[in-house]
Amino acid sequence: MSGTAPDAMPRCRVCDHAPRHLFEGPLLGRRVAYFECDHCGYVQTETPYWLEQAYTQAINGTDTGLMRRNARNATMVIRVLMLLDHLRGRVIDCAGGYGILVRLLRDRGVDALWHDPYCQNLLARGFEAGDGEHADLITAFEAMEHFVDPLAELSRLLQRADSVLVSTDLIATPAPAPEAWWYYGGEHGQHIGFFRRRTLDALAGQLGCHVHSDGRAFHLFTRRSIAPWRWQLARQTRKIAPLVARLRLKSKVWSDHAVARQLALEQARAFRPKDAP
Repeated sequence: MSGTAPDAMPRCRVCDHAPRHLFEGPLLGRRVAYFECDHCGYVQTETPYWLEQAYTQAINGTDTGLMRRNARNATMVIRVLMLLDHLRGRVIDCAGGYGILVRLLRDRGVDALWHDPYCQNLLARGFEAGDGEHADLITAFEAMEHFVDPLAELSRLLQRADSVLVSTDLIATPAPAPEAWWYYGGEHGQHIGFFRRRTLDALAGQLGCHVHSDGRAFHLFTRRSIAPWRWQLARQTRKIAPLVARLRLKSKVWSDHAVARQLALEQARAFRPKDAP
């Protein structure tokens, strides 16, 4: 097996059981071993030694769905805030990328802040969350499949909020071949772990929380007890939720403009030569 010696078999990065070799697939011009855990269903690559190459850019150039996905995510966040009775609460978007989602949410009136130690904030400057700052809801979209240690990462997120909304596409059973599923992402090498519903349950069990999933992409880890019917209702309010938000929230476009303008003026004064008139 390429890159994995027989006496160095990995442990499952979710439940620490011994996974079995699944197949080898192409990743950044090399052959990489994939493993499947029969205990929790997690599928993972061998130990990812290629991450420095994979993250020469924080967001890979093949992500043509970035804008459409953020528009969808914004609606989902509003639906979950309504479910949690926190429509006017604070959201911190961890793994916030360029700040697209934060800007979309603030445009709709949601008190959203950006956090991402690995990417430059381009669109939500001035609205960064401090390290360790708490919120009513943490979001981490398209991040789970990047985590080297999913349990530790989720634990850190749950220290900042009682509810964490994530997205990651669930892998089918049986696992598709490398050429049959685009989500393996071998061309960019950033996706190193893939989840099933029972994998999410295993994580929730270790974290002492509940998990609700749409069975496809969106998954809510929460310490709150939420009736399943309420989660189902939240899933079915895609068209209604934006209308409710429009009635109950006030867009932050102009108030944020005032903040950004003040910041720009302060920066201009800081760079002004001392002998300027």
